[in-house]
Amino acid sequence: MDPTTDNAGQSGDAGTARTALEALRAEIAKAVVGQDPAVTGLVVALLCRGHVLLEGVPGVAKTLLVRALASALELDTKRVQFTPDLMPSDITGSLVYDTRTAEFSFQPGPVFTNLLLADEINRTPPKTQSSLLEAMEERQVTVDGTPRPLPEPFLVAATQNPVEYEGTYPLPEAQLDRFLLKLTIPLPSRQDEIHVLTRHASGFDPRDLRAAGVRPVAGPADLEAARAAVAKTTVSPEITAYVVDICRATRESPSLTLGVSPRGATALLATSRAWAWLTGRDYVIPDDVKALALPTLRHRVQLRPEAEMEGVTADSVINAILTHVPVPR
Repeated sequence: MDPTTDNAGQSGDAGTARTALEALRAEIAKAVVGQDPAVTGLVVALLCRGHVLLEGVPGVAKTLLVRALASALELDTKRVQFTPDLMPSDITGSLVYDTRTAEFSFQPGPVFTNLLLADEINRTPPKTQSSLLEAMEERQVTVDGTPRPLPEPFLVAATQNPVEYEGTYPLPEAQLDRFLLKLTIPLPSRQDEIHVLTRHASGFDPRDLRAAGVRPVAGPADLEAARAAVAKTTVSPEITAYVVDICRATRESPSLTLGVSPRGATALLATSRAWAWLTGRDYVIPDDVKALALPTLRHRVQLRPEAEMEGVTADSVINAILTHVPVPR
């Protein structure tokens, strides 16, 4: 990827914004080692005004990744640890009686931020999980009948553990579909893990990102300019049909009980446009669609029990579909 590439017809602001967003990788790498795909996914979600589900075992720097991104973008961030006794008002806020004025006033909850880290979202009951639905979709919170807009930009990064399901409440399909991307955070390679330990031995403190050298390299103005440029990225009728064919193929797959909805197709088109712009083009090509198909679609499909028992995964089904659906020329 060449962050300095700027196609003819794109404004200087857009080129500057792309360069700034590309610089995020190097800045976040000062705190988080070897998670470039996740960083890119979070940036794509911000450009598309979407939300991200982060899945990985404990200790792979999911929380640190979101904090570093917020620091490098100079955005406000808050973290909520989702537990079985968490109430919806603990997230959205509530009306509090003020004895001095003898009136109720609204006390905003942690959802009033730019980047909300919903840690272990599947450990809280559905009633509390659903409290995020209005915030994610409408970008507002309604308390006592009064809608209150959330800050802009606003992104929910929800984490869940893929190996420990005891005492959890799996997200319903309708809520999973609200997440633009599902990013898997892998264990680091041997060399990356050595790098992590070397940093800690040298005094790196993950709680002090400023001391680690993480500085703001982009901001809300860059995001706005980037979003405007992404909205102008050209999508040919052939690419639109290609996206539709991929999503329709999931609905006909014998390995799946649930395929990708039209919302999922819209999401794949949006993420492909954002990726095309980030890579320096003002038009979408089939490789952009292929690059974003897994993170955009993997959580929107449901495997048949028999396929799951045979070791089939959502990723393998989507990869097979990408292999068989004709690619436009």
